[in-house]
Amino acid sequence: QVQLVESGGRLVQADESLTLSCQVSGEVYDLYAAGWFRQAPGKEREFVAPIYWSGSRPDTFYADSVKGRFTITRDNAKNTVYLQMNSLKPADTAVYYCAATSWGYSDNVKGYAYWGQGTQVTVSS
Repeated sequence: QVQLVESGGRLVQADESLTLSCQVSGEVYDLYAAGWFRQAPGKEREFVAPIYWSGSRPDTFYADSVKGRFTITRDNAKNTVYLQMNSLKPADTAVYYCAATSWGYSDNVKGYAYWGQGTQVTVSS
């Protein structure tokens, strides 16, 4: 089993920056990829960005709504995945979830077996 705990969410002003962290524990050696998703009130959970859990592959991709503003990284020594968010907008307000999977690399919610509880990010105008 794998456990994920997100942190770093808070209330910020528009155009500010914020970094979210996702501490991963358990059977991390079996992981293939991790990712960030978000869910705004009354909306479905949506993809933000994935990242391979290990190796040097630089491939990642971002939802169009965050491209150029958000960056996903990881620190395997700390078993932590980060989401650096710059130039935040009120539309970025959501609960942000970290997810992980032992197979596949996708932007689909169904592609991830392990989920954290989420951390709230609120961006005021």
